[in-house]
Amino acid sequence: MSSINYDLCKIKGLVFDVDGVLSPSTIPMGADGTPMRMANIKDGYALQLAARLGLHIAIITGADCPAVAARFSTLGIKNIYLKSTHKLPVLKQWMAEHSLSPEEIAYAGDDIPDLPAMLAVGLPVAPADAAVEIKEAAKYICPIAGGHGVARDLIEQTLRAQGKWLDAAEAFGW
Repeated sequence: MSSINYDLCKIKGLVFDVDGVLSPSTIPMGADGTPMRMANIKDGYALQLAARLGLHIAIITGADCPAVAARFSTLGIKNIYLKSTHKLPVLKQWMAEHSLSPEEIAYAGDDIPDLPAMLAVGLPVAPADAAVEIKEAAKYICPIAGGHGVARDLIEQTLRAQGKWLDAAEAFGW
């Protein structure tokens, strides 16, 4: 049973911020000052499974990091938007390209730049350690901190509600 108070059967698209959602909000810096992000393997499994099962997945981040694009591309995610300083126009364009309505979208964000996009979807989601304003806007506050399985939680609950979690051979491979 889902802990999300939303009809997850409506969800056709999932959108994720990176820093603070798919990676922890504390990021080690390389010797040259380049941020070094961590990736959660269980998030990765859930993301690639959701993509293979036909959910539309988008990554919308302000980061300008080829490693971020490479990580999510290897998981089969085609819609990766880097350097998105204003996320709402990117979200609207992605929704139009995939003929998705707001109630069909869940957006997971953690900080102020995510707020306009979160307010434009049916299911705004916040990690446990999100900014106060983000938690106030969220319809679901994940009990997990950013970078520690937020995507897995959202995707697993969505696929379970849709009867797709562990329901096909695709679930048991990468």
